[in-house]
Amino acid sequence: MTQTQAFHVEGMTCDHCMHAVTDELQALTGVTSVDVDLTTGTVTVDANRTLTDDEVSDALDEAGAYALA
Repeated sequence: MTQTQAFHVEGMTCDHCMHAVTDELQALTGVTSVDVDLTTGTVTVDANRTLTDDEVSDALDEAGAYALA
């Protein structure tokens, strides 16, 4: 069963940032798709499991961005 989670992400300012965030999140186990809206800072992730806040935060940190609670 696919679960959809949305995050508000700060620190994305360009296409490179968007691709970095997408790549890092897609590398997480179970992630099936990532949609980044650069204008609103919303990142929507579909996965076959619930992603933990820590693993999402770590992935965003690797991409140079961060999620807001």
